[in-house]
Amino acid sequence: MATTLTPATTAPEVASRVRQGLGERIAPYAYIAPFFLIFAVFGLLPLLFTFYVALFDWNPIGEHVFIGFDNFTRLFGDTRFWNAAWNTVSIWLLSTVPQLVLALGLAHLLNHARLRLAVFFRMSMLVPYITSVAATAIVFAQMFDRDYGLLNWLLGLAGLGPIHFIQSGWGSHVMIAAMVAWRWFGYTTLLYLASLQAIPRSIYEAAAVDGAGPWQQFRHISIPSLRPVIIFTVVTSTIGGLQIFTEPLLVSRSAPLTCGPIRQCQTLTLFLYEQGFGQFQFGYGAAIGVALFVLILAVATLNYVLSTRIRPER
Repeated sequence: MATTLTPATTAPEVASRVRQGLGERIAPYAYIAPFFLIFAVFGLLPLLFTFYVALFDWNPIGEHVFIGFDNFTRLFGDTRFWNAAWNTVSIWLLSTVPQLVLALGLAHLLNHARLRLAVFFRMSMLVPYITSVAATAIVFAQMFDRDYGLLNWLLGLAGLGPIHFIQSGWGSHVMIAAMVAWRWFGYTTLLYLASLQAIPRSIYEAAAVDGAGPWQQFRHISIPSLRPVIIFTVVTSTIGGLQIFTEPLLVSRSAPLTCGPIRQCQTLTLFLYEQGFGQFQFGYGAAIGVALFVLILAVATLNYVLSTRIRPER
């Protein structure tokens, strides 16, 4: 029987195959490398530098004196910091919780409703998201105005006295939370709606045949199926809500950095900006930034753990 001899592989062919295999292994890392490089330059390095500056009495045009953790000791004894922390958490809760709950309910209704011009109504919910924050602040400042605002006019019809929202603690929190919720409500609704439309209709039809009502379908089908999107919206809204800056800055025109004489709506980011760029205490401002980072990390982790408890129905 004849035997076919395979020619010996030459050294250049071996080297070519090695280079080709090496390239195939390196290619995926090369594709994602730009993101990590940009993140390292504009995200990680500034974060590490903030931790470094927090350990100094940092004069932007003078000496940098190492003081260890004195900035943090001063921070935890500063009533202005705790006031800003309370304002931040209060505004975040007032804006985030109702927004996510109402967006989830509305998305469920839109998913089952039969509307004419449904695409138009769905796209119109993005109008608040693309509207300028400055324009939103002007409109809401007029609505919540003590003398000529729509809300106080309605309270007057009910026989109640006017409320000076921006000059009161809870009133300013409600006003800013309403601005934030109005801006992000439509965006969150569309995220939920897009995920709901990916659920096969046959699942709802089978549940209806088995006797499940609308509430049972919403609880046992819609919510578990939306688990990844709910986790995403909870974490992102937590990060954004605890970093709120523009809304309280714009509504408190007389004292934008302190947000009023009693700092009734000054958030942690406003307090950081006041100390760092208003009074040029860069070390103290960096310590506030570190504290804000730890707060966001802790709350986002807690929300993630709680959100992952939503389990799909089996």
